[in-house]
Amino acid sequence: MKTIETCFSPALYEPENNKGNIIVIIDILRATSSICTAFTNGAEAIIPVAEVEEAKSYKDRGWLVASERDGITLDFADFGNSPFNFTRERVEGKAIVYSTTNGTGLINLALLSEPSAIAIGSFLNISALVRWIERHEQNVTLFCAGWKKRFNLEDAIFAGAVAELLMQAGGYSTNCDSTLAAIDLWSIAKNDLKGYIEKVAHRSRLREKKLDDCIDFCLQHDFTTFVPILQNGRFIGSDGLK
Repeated sequence: MKTIETCFSPALYEPENNKGNIIVIIDILRATSSICTAFTNGAEAIIPVAEVEEAKSYKDRGWLVASERDGITLDFADFGNSPFNFTRERVEGKAIVYSTTNGTGLINLALLSEPSAIAIGSFLNISALVRWIERHEQNVTLFCAGWKKRFNLEDAIFAGAVAELLMQAGGYSTNCDSTLAAIDLWSIAKNDLKGYIEKVAHRSRLREKKLDDCIDFCLQHDFTTFVPILQNGRFIGSDGLK
């Protein structure tokens, strides 16, 4: 029986306790939803970078760059952090450098665990993600981006949804209180997910900045079967059902 661990914030992450696990990066509003959308629309690769300076250096060398801080697209970037930015016309066949407030910094932390794989998770690819995890038969860590190293509800709810599906299938169990708490949150939210998300802090931040047009889309289940996987410093799109 494989195990499920959940980490609610990068401030809580302990690389040594997640050695060799599959690590799922979770930042549903909006980074991981946007990455899944980009691959669905034909992107060739996503190159995550943590720092603004590194993203800008890629732009100076002619790369396409998606970069934001606190939800606002940086002045040098080609894209912000909305899935609606990543249309087929703009991304098909292209590699995109990606740097966000919360999501991309997690990847460097995850790499310290020498993971068996790093995957991107969102409601948009949840069923394919779960099947992909099951096929690989490794312990899994659900790693939530949170907000500036603090807990957030939306990523925890998604972690609970993934954990519930894995445990229902019978190949996974948990003795992690964070995973059990995430499942409890999901059980409260799942019958009216849109209504529950109305209370989360990041919902208010996005509304105030008029960046909330994509929230319903980000909560959509199974928009895609792509599971973005990190290989040699870049994400590629793998079909989770194959």
